[in-house]
Amino acid sequence: MEKDVLDIKHSKLGMASYGFNSFSREMLRIAFTTFGFFFYESELGLNVWLIFLAYLIFAIYNMFNDPLVGYLTNKPFKFTKKWGRRFPWILLGGLPWGFTYMLIFTPPTYDAVGGAWILFAWLLFTTCLFDTFHSILFVNFQSLFVDKYRSVQERRTASGIYIMIGVIGVALGSILPPLLFQTTEGTVTNYPSFAFQGLIVAIISFVGFALAIPGSREDQVTIDLYLASQTGEREKTPFFKTLWTALKQTPFVAFMIFYLLYQTLVEMMQASVLYTVKYSLKMDDSATTLIFAAFLIGVLVSTPFWIYYSKKVKNNKKVMLISGLLLAAFTIPITFYRDYWLIVFEMLLWGLAMGGFWIMIFPVSADVIDNAVVATKKREEGVYTGFQQFFGRMGIIIQALTFALIHELTGFDEALGTAQPESAIWGIHFHQALIPAILVIIGALVFWKWYKLTPEKVLENQEKIKEMGI
Repeated sequence: MEKDVLDIKHSKLGMASYGFNSFSREMLRIAFTTFGFFFYESELGLNVWLIFLAYLIFAIYNMFNDPLVGYLTNKPFKFTKKWGRRFPWILLGGLPWGFTYMLIFTPPTYDAVGGAWILFAWLLFTTCLFDTFHSILFVNFQSLFVDKYRSVQERRTASGIYIMIGVIGVALGSILPPLLFQTTEGTVTNYPSFAFQGLIVAIISFVGFALAIPGSREDQVTIDLYLASQTGEREKTPFFKTLWTALKQTPFVAFMIFYLLYQTLVEMMQASVLYTVKYSLKMDDSATTLIFAAFLIGVLVSTPFWIYYSKKVKNNKKVMLISGLLLAAFTIPITFYRDYWLIVFEMLLWGLAMGGFWIMIFPVSADVIDNAVVATKKREEGVYTGFQQFFGRMGIIIQALTFALIHELTGFDEALGTAQPESAIWGIHFHQALIPAILVIIGALVFWKWYKLTPEKVLENQEKIKEMGI
């Protein structure tokens, strides 16, 4: 091979184009997380246990869907030599994905009593469809990161760029929808406005994925190396054997546990915001705008610092651990705040910590995958990325179950409107702050104890991969 992939340098413009995958993904994810559960429970009035059941089945489906997609798309196809291993799948998953988001908010009935099971079936079908396209996109998007950006420095730079672009997506996904829909007030229903915001979000996401096309292409050297590696036993490893091999790698499991509990925190925090604004603070939906804006400003302000700090300390584990503990520390006070501006300020601090954790996810994941490549002598980024999503999706189950249990135990009743009992208000703050903070602290302790990929080990793995020629 005339040129090694470690010698290929990618432009920042190309990294920015690649980052527009993150723009659209983050916009759709935060919009779904924040408004999906709320729409079906608080707006339509669907029984919370039916929503939990739909979310449970949906989460189980996508737990297995992600690793299967990773396993299947990791194999070479007829189009691989010309178009690459990841690029076609990124297009297939990304371009139509936003319109599945719109479907979630366009149920065939708004009757949550007589049509309860119809709403349940629609919620289940559309969320599974939504996740199918997400799996096809994200498994290949993240796998491309590992394969395309192979040096530690390029990974940190590319991660910082895609995070900054992704934050813009988070901003639109959290701030724009409340400006387009109106929640129910008394007997005045505004269900169609939720469908309208779904359409606008879908169109914007399509534009974002179109801008990501140039940066999602693979280098021919990378394609040729992959095709040359796919011989003999390397393409015949059974799925469950691959899963078992992954689970035997301690750094992988430690990272997955931390990632799962981080994802749980994000799911619970974001899904709780509308509940806090409407029922605890008794404010208009538009009040969510400043809460999310404060969080995003924190991420934007802190991301350059975290990029600089990560390059200075050259220790991905240390940066992820510090930012994770800060996330927990800045989450806990929200449990007790009943003042809007205190919550806005705390979310600003939360964003400062989130910037560090966020930029470390792909580099740490890449380190874990490199370690697996050395151990197995196979490049199976898609499979390991799928396994990562398998663990991350368990956060949806934890979020939905926590909401259902707390709302049941604390007497939350959407029919009461803003006249909720004090116990229900405490419940909302518990599932927004205290519970997810405790979970992240547990994850940080596991990561600190069992994640053994030191900076020296990371560089050693990269050298071995270079020697292996894969």
